[in-house]
Amino acid sequence: MAAKFDVKEALAKLTMSQKIKMLCGKGWWHTEPVPEAGVDSMRMSDGPNGARGTRFFNGVPSSCFPSSTGLGSSFDISLAHEVGEALGDECRAKSTHILLGPTVNTQRSPLGGRGFESFSEDPVLNGTIAAAYINGLQSKGVAATVKHFVANDQEFERFSISSDVSERALREIYLKPFQIAVKDANPWALMTSYNRVNGLHVSENSWLIDDILRKEWGFQGMIMSDWIGVYSTAESIKAGLDLEMPGPTVMRGKAIDRALIAQKLFTEDIDARVRKILELLARAHASGIPFDGPEKGVDTPALRSLLRRAASSAVVLLKNDKKLLPLSIFGEKKTIKKIAIIGPNAKTAFASGGGSANLLASWKVSPLQGILNAIASSDQGKDIQVEYAVGGQTHTLLPLLDGYIQMPEEAKKSGGGDDKYWGGKEEDKVAFVEFWNEEPGEGWVADPTVKGEGRVKKSDWATPTGSSYCFLMDGIDEEKVNDICWIRYTTTYIPDTSGPHTFSLTLAGHGTLSINGTLLIDLSTDPPQGDSFFGLGTADVSARVPYLEKGEKVDVEIRVSNALFVGKGGPFSTRGGIRLGGSVDVKEEVAREEAVKVVEGADVAIVVVGLTHELESEGFDRPNMKLPGATNALVSALLKVNPNTIVINQSGTPVEMPWVDEAHTLLQAFYGGNELGNGLADVLFGKVNPSAKLALTFPKRLEDSPSYPSYGDKGEAHGKILYNEGIYVGYRSFDKRSLDPLFPFGYGLSYTTFSYSNLHVSEPSFSASSSSGKNLSLTITFTVTNTGSLPGSESSQIYVSYPSTSVVPHAPQQLKGFAKTGILEPGTSEELKVSLDRDAFAWWDERVSRAGSGVPGLHGVTSLGGKGGRWVAEKGVYEIGVGASSRDVRLKGTVEVKEGPLEWLGL
Repeated sequence: MAAKFDVKEALAKLTMSQKIKMLCGKGWWHTEPVPEAGVDSMRMSDGPNGARGTRFFNGVPSSCFPSSTGLGSSFDISLAHEVGEALGDECRAKSTHILLGPTVNTQRSPLGGRGFESFSEDPVLNGTIAAAYINGLQSKGVAATVKHFVANDQEFERFSISSDVSERALREIYLKPFQIAVKDANPWALMTSYNRVNGLHVSENSWLIDDILRKEWGFQGMIMSDWIGVYSTAESIKAGLDLEMPGPTVMRGKAIDRALIAQKLFTEDIDARVRKILELLARAHASGIPFDGPEKGVDTPALRSLLRRAASSAVVLLKNDKKLLPLSIFGEKKTIKKIAIIGPNAKTAFASGGGSANLLASWKVSPLQGILNAIASSDQGKDIQVEYAVGGQTHTLLPLLDGYIQMPEEAKKSGGGDDKYWGGKEEDKVAFVEFWNEEPGEGWVADPTVKGEGRVKKSDWATPTGSSYCFLMDGIDEEKVNDICWIRYTTTYIPDTSGPHTFSLTLAGHGTLSINGTLLIDLSTDPPQGDSFFGLGTADVSARVPYLEKGEKVDVEIRVSNALFVGKGGPFSTRGGIRLGGSVDVKEEVAREEAVKVVEGADVAIVVVGLTHELESEGFDRPNMKLPGATNALVSALLKVNPNTIVINQSGTPVEMPWVDEAHTLLQAFYGGNELGNGLADVLFGKVNPSAKLALTFPKRLEDSPSYPSYGDKGEAHGKILYNEGIYVGYRSFDKRSLDPLFPFGYGLSYTTFSYSNLHVSEPSFSASSSSGKNLSLTITFTVTNTGSLPGSESSQIYVSYPSTSVVPHAPQQLKGFAKTGILEPGTSEELKVSLDRDAFAWWDERVSRAGSGVPGLHGVTSLGGKGGRWVAEKGVYEIGVGASSRDVRLKGTVEVKEGPLEWLGL
């Protein structure tokens, strides 16, 4: 804690009204300041794979790192620490004290809308990678916010759903990654989840927040709500929720005054919450990060190198049956003269999933561009021909016009608007947005021929923007623009293909789209309602333009009134929004035939398909595991016509692959961040030997998923979702049922091969624990040898199987540790060492009442239903497995725990 900020002294200066004010945020991204008491306003920013800063609209561009499922699949603790450090640098550049990440919720189902935000289905991998990320981030003086505590594993009815889960499953699966993060990294902040757990909202659940998190685990950090995730006043404060986000308050403020009068709350309750905020503020002071400072981006050679390395480290090689990879395009073995690149995910860079994780990437490299970059990097590359075909569209919404639009000439002549909130580069300004506080002319919204006062110089305020998606919740001069306003969005679209085009429009409000001065889409009168913009926006409506010429400029104008949207009273204050999509009309059969012709004449075909940030996102769960549109038909057709076809799937979570038996070369790319394309090319051409392994089980079909009968909208009762699989989540269930997945947990290939040998499991030693009960420790050592012809790195996994004499059933095996070699040259070896403690042998026993149990540390803590419980490690013989995946265990040994049963609470 910095000497210049004294928590006790600051608390003593605050009046009760000031303390109450501090218990809610100031707007979206700040805590409330109290200048007269020396209390500054801390700044927050969304994570987990970047630091967006304080604006959705026209924010400062940010570095985007691979999605968490990609980073988890690296099995690389040191890489996670480096990513955390880099995110700390990004936060410091944006004057941000608190990053809202990492996410460690467990992926119960492949369908979870935010599944890509967490590292793994396994709690040990999830928590261990998270801890490294947190340690890296906090080494830069930036607070990590581990989230969403707890069992926030679906988006359906996320504000109200009750996650009904046994205490054993809650402890062993869902709480465990949070426990590991607290134990190994001491996060300075934590965010509660939206949902209820066994009937009670987490934000007011004293058993979870106070009994477990604070008392049992000794968590010392600040606890904040998820945004609009507080549903009570006295209850949430009594439970230990320090900060309601965002501001202005809904559940606190004057309501606290009344609760104090009624003695539902007392001064000490308020002081306890404020003290935690002040303790975090002391860390903010110590960091040296300015309060209310500027927001800047970061772009250094070291950062670019890390982003590229992170992208390649997240690529999993799933099949390489014909040893087609790595591709030989340089040197004496060069055999490739023509490469066909196919697929909608090839030309567009999908750097991230959607929702809170999505941000304005400072740059993006698509797979197509990455491959072109790799070829151009050598003089020999000039002899290689690359041909691209889209093969078909896979979107549910027409793609944004980004990349095909530019600033209108009229806007340029006017000066281009106010740059006060513009955070990007000059060349990134591609559209112009104007605001009026009164309608510029009668009928102006509905009729594009009505000019009225609606000239550029007559608007009340105007700004450039960099996209055809404008979420107008921030980045606007509030002193000049009223809450209810009229908006005009103009841009110039330049088609890259001649032919008929279709445009689509979604609005938060009502309005029109005109093309070259002609009305195309009318949403000005009784627009159909959709699920956009908090469910208060219009449906996505599309219309066709018969013909546009390639390269000819097209004038695009959208006029909007946000009055209807604002009047509906959404959960957040915003001036509305616009989503404009469009593309040349693509008939699936024609596009597929074109792609087939391109592939037929190529030496090798690279097909890039998958999901996007509009298909995997916060706010909704996927309806199924299928790839969108005609993707499967495209992949099947291409596999038939070219024997050298490489299939790359890009998604944050598993998808079905009905063509997998025909695909002899297959990679899983996840969302790779800024350097997705270059990182992928590094793997394809052998600059990087892939070493990632799946952090998630890929089922063959959705019905094989353990949560299938009870997930999303499939609950047995309204408002509840039963975690019917209990402790058998992910690979635990597949092992228990002897069911073959499409690809197992921990699976991933290399361009070389590895052997395992010399397993040694030490005898466990016992010692007094610093928390409670008796601890044990043992060491596992083994040797990994590169038996192939190329340098490479291997990720090895340690699995523990419990004794058959255990009093309760267990999963056949559980991951309890992992280790990764350095780059091993052919023929060389490395000895790996993994340490295990009592947690590796523990299970949660909820039978025993804690009161008077005689177990150290088990007193005075109540559990659900008034019952208690504790961790137990039984005496017996445990099997230790060391393997390349959960289904490829290479070495087996045993260890006998002779003392016990060991019993304890806490970390």
